[in-house]
This record gives sequence, C-alpha cells and structure tokens, in this order.
Amino acid sequence: MQTSFTAAQLKDPDTAESNRILRTCVHCGMCTATCPTFLLLGDELDSPRGRIYLIKEMLEGGKPATEEVVRHVDRCLSCLSCMTTCPSGVHYMHLVDHARAYIEKTYERPRAERALRRLLSFLLPHPGRFRLALAGASLARPLARLVPGRSQTANRLRAMLRLAPASVPSPSDVERPRVHPAEGPRRGRVGILMGCAQQVLAPSINEATIRLLTRMGLEVVVTKDQGCCGALDHHMGHHDPAMRLARANIAAWSREIEGEGLDAIVVNASGCGTTLKDYGFMFRDEPEREKAAKVATLAADISEVLTRFGYAPTRPAPGITVAYHAACSLQHGQKITAEPKALLKAAGFTVKEPAESHICCGSAGTYNLLQPEIAGQLKERKQANIARTGAALIASGNIGCLTQLGDGAIPAVHTVELLDWMAGGPEPDAVARARAAA
Repeated sequence: MQTSFTAAQLKDPDTAESNRILRTCVHCGMCTATCPTFLLLGDELDSPRGRIYLIKEMLEGGKPATEEVVRHVDRCLSCLSCMTTCPSGVHYMHLVDHARAYIEKTYERPRAERALRRLLSFLLPHPGRFRLALAGASLARPLARLVPGRSQTANRLRAMLRLAPASVPSPSDVERPRVHPAEGPRRGRVGILMGCAQQVLAPSINEATIRLLTRMGLEVVVTKDQGCCGALDHHMGHHDPAMRLARANIAAWSREIEGEGLDAIVVNASGCGTTLKDYGFMFRDEPEREKAAKVATLAADISEVLTRFGYAPTRPAPGITVAYHAACSLQHGQKITAEPKALLKAAGFTVKEPAESHICCGSAGTYNLLQPEIAGQLKERKQANIARTGAALIASGNIGCLTQLGDGAIPAVHTVELLDWMAGGPEPDAVARARAAA
C-alpha cells in the first residue's frame, strides 16, 4: 500500500511504525474471511482491510478523527484473527492500537460514552474498586430486563448488569505479596501476574495456578506493587494510564529479575499475556526499554510453563469431554494453539474443538460492555457451536471468555483448574455443575 506521510509526520515514532505497517498491506482481502464483524455485518469498513484504509486516511490527514472512522474502529474486537490469516505479515495490532490512541486525542465522544469509558478505566484495573462495584451490580442484576429503551446507553447498562455475577467471591490470600515455596526440590523460580478483574471474578484460577506450580517444584513469587497489565486501558486508547500500569509491573518484576532471578513470568489470562509480551514494543522509546524487553521475553502463558516443566497428572482419567475454546489472544495474539489441548489430553480429558474455533466469542476485554449487540451475536454463535460438540464442559485460558460463555447451559472453567484437579487439587465447581446437569 502506498502512503504519503510528510517527513515531519514520520518523525513521530508511532506514525513511522504505522507507515511501515500500512506499506506491508497488499489489499488482498484474505483478512475479510476471518473477521468476525465483517462476517456479521457484511460491511467492508467493518473488515480489517476497510479499517486499514480508514486509519491510513485519518493518520495521513493529521486531522481529528471523524465519527465514521471512530464507529468502525470501535467495532473492531482486536481479536487479531486477521493477523493469523494475513499472508503479508501486516501487524494490525500495533496499527489499530495507534489509531485508538489517536482517536482518544483528537475526537470528542458523546458525554455518556466518555463517562462510561472513564468509569471502566477507573474500576476494572483496580480490584478493590471493581469488587465494590460488582457487589452493587450483583444486587441490581435482577433488574436488567427492566431497564427501559433501546438506546445504546440502555443496551450497555443491561449488558453490564447481566455480566455481573450473582455473588462476588471473597479475596484470596494467595494474591498478597509473598513467596510460595516449591514442594520438594526447587526446579525453578517464577513470577506470576495476579491480574485485576480475574482475581475479583474468579480467584480460584490464581489459587489453582499457584498450587499446581508449587507442586511441580516451582517457587512462585507474587511481587509487591504489581497490578493490572494495562491492556484494558491500552485497547480503549488510554495511552498514559496504560503505560503507568505497565511501568509499575516492569519495575516490580525487574527487582526480582535483578535479585534472585526469574525463569518466567506466568500469565493465566491470555489477554494480559498478549500485552505483557508486547511490553518491549510499547516501551521501545522509553527509558525502561531494556527492562521492558526482558519482562516481555520472560512472560509466558501458563500452558507454556506447564509444558516446559513437564506437567503430569496423578489422578485417573475423569471420563469427561471438554470443548476447548481457544481465546483469540492466545491463538492469534500469542500463536499458542497446541499446548492447552495437549495438556488437557495428557490429563485424561477427551478434547473437542467447536466449529469456527478461530472466530471470537465477543468478549474482547471491554467489548461486550461497549458493543453489546455485536458481542451478543458472537456469543450465541459460539455457544451454539460448542453445544454441537456434545461436551460437558468448556475449557479456556482467558477470564473474559469464561465470563462471556459461562452463563449458558455448559459450565465454563479455566484450563489450569482442570489440570490442577487432575494433579491433586480440588474438583472445580464447574465440574460439579456439569455432573449435576448430566
């Protein structure tokens, strides 16, 4: 693709990088075949190729974003399926992230929209605030269907109430800063991202992760001052808040790396893992660039770490069929496809993949709150494909997907909880629910 940025524009490193990305696109349109919004809406501007044209014109013009550009960029899930499909290696993720930051700088959203985005940024990355908000939302959850109107604001309010859990789990003791010692001879030392929304919605995931890793001989370090990875803000175009959160994590883990050292930084929420692995790029022009690059290199999905250190079950096969839902951030963002399925099979589960496994479930960070109509259609499509497998459980490696899909007839559970169970841990609640429903 030909571009016409000025020399002055190309002095900005983000614009220079977007220019490089744009020039790799050859207009082939293969990305349209796997783009969820194009499949649903049939609009070229709701495909990666269409958005690339809109972003190119916006950035080259150097003018404030228009309503049309914002509408179509906002509809992008950042599922990154287009990056898996693209034969030319177009790094769409970095391009759309730049576009979102540019939009937030140049476009004034309607007041209600601005307020909602600020609220999400204020609550979701901060577990204490988010827990309090969920407690209130849980009480109001039965009133979701009584919210009047068909406006976008009303639809979003209904979506937020429906996604709120019926009850909020108590905080877990494992999440406070400390060192969890290895059982038996120490085979390695790893850090762990405790996350933000996940530790509020499902603290059992972190508990299972730490139990399993320590049982395998790994010392697990929960570092002081770590927090949200920054992904939620980053994908809303909130550049400065995202960088502040990422910077705190880099500082926290760098102290451990420079001290006793770390063999990996374990991430059990794949959306966070994709962002951590991109810290090197995000901080390429920052003073922390070397430390950020080291953190990015050490970041590893829990499935990668379990494979590396030789996961082995200790219980007999459970005789349960599991539908493996490949989170977009794992299969497209990190290119991890084989490891989770191989681990589940090694643990004795029968693993089935639903049709259209490459298509997003509609969660996508805050997408199911900001674009509830499209997210709802994708959710129904995904749940129908999963139901056709005949599986008793849905297993996935991302809290957003589990929240999105877990309200259907088939219980959803994190992959690591199943693996921990088969290696001596407690039976996950989802397994009990599946047995009761059988």
